[in-house]
Amino acid sequence: MAYPTVDGPYGLLPVKLLSGSPYSGVTRQYRIASGFATDIFYGDAVKLVTGGTVERDTFDAAMTPIGVFLGCTFTDPSTSQITFKQYWPASTVASDAKAYVCDATNVLFKAAVVSSGTTIGDLAITDIGANVAGVDNTGSTVTGNSKSAISDSSATTNTLPFRIVDLVEETKNSSGGFTEALVKWNAGHLFDNTTGV
Repeated sequence: MAYPTVDGPYGLLPVKLLSGSPYSGVTRQYRIASGFATDIFYGDAVKLVTGGTVERDTFDAAMTPIGVFLGCTFTDPSTSQITFKQYWPASTVASDAKAYVCDATNVLFKAAVVSSGTTIGDLAITDIGANVAGVDNTGSTVTGNSKSAISDSSATTNTLPFRIVDLVEETKNSSGGFTEALVKWNAGHLFDNTTGV
């Protein structure tokens, strides 16, 4: 049987709730600071910072995510027109910039599994329930999509940011390894953290 091939990472894609119910596409708008100097790509994790704006969060043990970035809107300074974009272009000057964020704490995200960088790896059934690190890659300004992923090396370490909940059968490779997984925030989501921003 031929399986679809995962040719590279794409960030975090919300697919369902932990209960098994489908993700309905609900997002919340958060402000992006005018001139924020880092690209934020569709599927990147974002964090809430002092001042009430969101910024790109790194995929590491120190991450404190508010959710996943799913596009933005702002007035384009070169055309004075409202613009909807797949990603936030670094250093854009726009006082009305807003990010669309999937910020629910109980969402499962589909993510590609990599051995390093953007090289696709795989996980096994025995990895379900374990924790994994994130792999922080720079996204594409052509597609607007993230290239971040999760590691193919699982552990019980409680500081790892993602918990493997399930594996994606449809993209199992010819060796029987799973190249995509469903993950949830393991710890550190702002809404579950008793310490404020």
